[in-house]
Parts: sequence; structure tokens; C-alpha cells
Amino acid sequence: MYYDKIIEIIVFLLRELQNNKQLSEVDLDALSKLGYTQNEINTAFGWLYSKMFSGEKVFTTDKSTHQSHRVLHDVERNIILPDAHGYLIQLRELGLLSDMDIEVIIDKIMVSGFTNVGVDEIKAFIASYLLDIEDMTNTNRRVMLNTNDTIN
Repeated sequence: MYYDKIIEIIVFLLRELQNNKQLSEVDLDALSKLGYTQNEINTAFGWLYSKMFSGEKVFTTDKSTHQSHRVLHDVERNIILPDAHGYLIQLRELGLLSDMDIEVIIDKIMVSGFTNVGVDEIKAFIASYLLDIEDMTNTNRRVMLNTNDTIN
């Protein structure tokens, strides 16, 4: 899926920022060599720049609860596979997701009707949440272009 690749690029970029690199220092050729398209790369950069430009924090600052991890309820554990839950924890540790973000994503999963959610599916839920995919008709809110959009 297109959106999960954008999340992968965002995670890559956030790791670079945590390693004290500037976005201008990120090797775009390395991303291309990893198989990401220019549109996917641009969308990830666009999301990151829009967060920075609007003054939003790119990394969550909620470190007070990072001493513990969210434990899944039995019903949640039957649906969310261990690797998917681990991915959520990884993104929280990276600072991309807050505890509240994780709660919202888990709630969306639980009402979605999925019977098993692995890493690929959780990336789609995360992308939907972070990139406002559900509101794609509102051109003022979305970060990425649809195939019929033009830039004037």
C-alpha cells in the first residue's frame, strides 16, 4: 500500500533527525535505492515540513509514561498481533506517537472489524491517523496529492 511506505519514510526521517542530521542532509538517493518513489518521498517530507511550519511538535514530548508500555486486553491481543503491537511501541519510543495516539489507533482497529492486524495493517491505520487520509476530500487539510490534483 502507498501510505504505509510514507510512514516508513517518516520513521526513517525521524531517526535521522534524532541522529542530529538536518533534513537537508538526508540522502534522498538512499531512499530511492530502497525502492521508494519520488511521490512517496515528497509526501513524507511534505508531512514533516507541514508539522514544522505549523509549529506542531514532530516528536511527542510525553516522556512521563515511557517507563511503561500499554498492555493489550485479551480481546485486543486476539486481534492485534505481537509484531504490530511492537511496532506501535517502537513508534512511541521514537516519539512519532503519543500514548493518546496509540489509544486512538487501537480504538480504530477494534471497531474496524479486522480479525488479525499485523504490521502492514497497523501501518495503514497509523497512516490514516497521521496523514488524515479519512479527510482526503478536504484539499486544505491533506498533505499529499491525489492523482487528479494540480499545483497552481
